Amino acid sequence: MKHIAENLLDWFKNCSRPLPWRKSYNPYHVWISEIMLQQTQMERGVGYFTRWIARFPDVAAVARAEEQEIMKLWEGLGYYARARNLHATAKIVHAEFGGDIPCDTETLLTLPGIGPYTAAAISSIAGNVDIPVVDANVLRVFARLFDIEGNIKSGAVKKDIEQKAWELLPKGKARLYNQALMDLGGLICLPRNPRCNICPVAELCRARRQGTVNERPVKVAVEKKILIEMATGVLNKDGRLFIQQRLADDIWGGLWEFPGGGVEPGESPDEAVVREYREETGFKVTVCSKITTLTHFYTKYKVVLHCYGCRMISDTLQPLQLTAAQQYRWVFPEELSDFGFPAGHRKLLEYLNGSCPEILVDPCSEIVKN
Repeated sequence: MKHIAENLLDWFKNCSRPLPWRKSYNPYHVWISEIMLQQTQMERGVGYFTRWIARFPDVAAVARAEEQEIMKLWEGLGYYARARNLHATAKIVHAEFGGDIPCDTETLLTLPGIGPYTAAAISSIAGNVDIPVVDANVLRVFARLFDIEGNIKSGAVKKDIEQKAWELLPKGKARLYNQALMDLGGLICLPRNPRCNICPVAELCRARRQGTVNERPVKVAVEKKILIEMATGVLNKDGRLFIQQRLADDIWGGLWEFPGGGVEPGESPDEAVVREYREETGFKVTVCSKITTLTHFYTKYKVVLHCYGCRMISDTLQPLQLTAAQQYRWVFPEELSDFGFPAGHRKLLEYLNGSCPEILVDPCSEIVKN
């Protein structure tokens, strides 16, 4: 088994990806990259990382930042609780550790948003601590290397792979070894069409010898997406648009949105907009235009978002009664870029800015009526 690690380390010297956090292995940089890459493809993650470091060059800058700016820079990465936890951790590290991210696994586990995987990654990559890091790429690599027949998502199989990772770990070289495994999974041992012909451990791969590479990892049934229909309305008053900030403990907490919500059984999407405005703000509105319908996906859900232009029934501003938000703003269209929005509303803004920006000035424009 030791030859696996030796081959990987030799390959990594010449074929490693030139990732920005590998330039110095600054623990702060490694931490940010690991949090960002948990649900984001590498190429996209590098762009987010680069923008983040340009704005927040160190932990102190993150700790001093307002939450709204943190959420805005995180916009598009999803799982916004991670951004809030990152902000909270930066404040703790700035206050208690002098701004230096610790590389001790046990200490890292006490910080918000850092679990066993992230703690191991920071410890080994930034601090070269002897501990294996097992992510989705590594699970796939080991499933093929050892021709594992079980489901890699099951607890027993994961435990077996983690044990093998410990056994293969070359002492004093955890930083290079763990990254070599990750790069092997990201560049060579791909989910589809793995590049076995240039794999540095091909001769040691049991699945290759058994002809089962395309059957590993074992395929599991894909769950059907749950359909959710939602509706939202863009409301303009005297040239300003109404937006509200979601409650901190809500899904997408801290992000901004146009009021709206789920379409109830027996209700049309435009009726849902009128009801949601009444329930969430106390405003009495009428739908005057259909803007577009957007579809986006989350882990288990397919969300169809019906988007409308709205206007107040009365010219007099009605009393505001926020029930689903922590605060609100009336903003000019050009100010919307200062706020972070969840995926559906961000897509709506991209559609409006790209196809019909006049709707932001007048949501009831004749151009969108159908």
